[in-house]
Amino acid sequence: MKSPVYISSLSSVSALGQSRAEIWENYKKPKHFINKHQFEKTEAFAAFLPEQVQEAIKSLRGQELNYKKLDDSVLFAIYSARKAIKEAGWKDEKDIGVNIGSSRGATGLFEKYHQEFLETGKAATQASPSTTLGNISSWVSQDLQTKGAAFSHSVTCSTGLHAVVNAIAWMQAGFVNKFLAGGSEAALTAFTIAQMKAMKIYASEDLDFPCRALDMGKKRNSMILGEASGILALQKENSENAIAKITGIGYATETLKHSVSISENGESLQRAMKMAIGEKDFSKIDAVVMHAPGTIKGDLSEVNAIKALFGENTPAITSNKWKLGHTFAASGILNIELAALMLQHQEFIEVPFSEISKTPARLENILVNAVGFGGNAVSVLISRK
Repeated sequence: MKSPVYISSLSSVSALGQSRAEIWENYKKPKHFINKHQFEKTEAFAAFLPEQVQEAIKSLRGQELNYKKLDDSVLFAIYSARKAIKEAGWKDEKDIGVNIGSSRGATGLFEKYHQEFLETGKAATQASPSTTLGNISSWVSQDLQTKGAAFSHSVTCSTGLHAVVNAIAWMQAGFVNKFLAGGSEAALTAFTIAQMKAMKIYASEDLDFPCRALDMGKKRNSMILGEASGILALQKENSENAIAKITGIGYATETLKHSVSISENGESLQRAMKMAIGEKDFSKIDAVVMHAPGTIKGDLSEVNAIKALFGENTPAITSNKWKLGHTFAASGILNIELAALMLQHQEFIEVPFSEISKTPARLENILVNAVGFGGNAVSVLISRK
């Protein structure tokens, strides 16, 4: 990176709530926010938004006529973006870029329209415009009346961190000074859950902590899905509102042996982390907020990558998926949120059942990871302001 980029605000909605104070309070509690839910003909673990947040987002449908026909993934993003703009103090600014991606896009709405087509043989008028992937950023831009570039993308589970990398590239190229970057996911449907179960990666054991992210002794995969959106308000200049700064970005891909695989030693992760660290001494990296989806191979390959890169000076490691589920495109942004909160409060959040998640001596620089299908990885280095 040519120079640091500052996080002016970070707004999210997830199973942990919606305000930074509430989210931090819930991080400090040694409990998870995952429950069993009935998905049509099957029961499965999932992490839904709290009822209060769901009601607040539902109220958006009544504010504008067109909002009634939007997918939840779009409404999550609109709700979070409004908060991000307000907390960043950008109320009267319009020259802002928007890049909010999604792994699955308008999941619920797409399934609804497809079911109607199977039953009637006809597609609804709004089926196409309301389910395109670019729907999220375009509606956020429309809602905020921004004038900068607005685009979306999908790089599966690393989508949110790719949005951050995109935003920084645009900003450092001089196209814009401010950017909203993030991910939004509302994919808790029976079909999506069935897809995860078909890959045999979904949690099935009713344990005190059903998602065993960073439990290196687990014998079964334990990934659990959650819904969320997370948006960063990024700017080139420092400000009083800034909560942390991004001092490095890294990305890499590796040759696939299987469509959802990652190599045993996480080769793409090693390269992404090394690129994000740049010229910094490796000893300056205090912690890593891991992607750690709760699968046996996924967790192990990432731990192996960290050990291979850092050797004996391995940073402290942690994860949040045991607490709020895997939120696909939003997961990387929620990882950044955890890192920023730990830097702000100077307190490390351990995984309570993991023997390898230990508190570091200091908290100044934290790596944040995300990995997606397709052999890709992204790392972002978050530093104390």
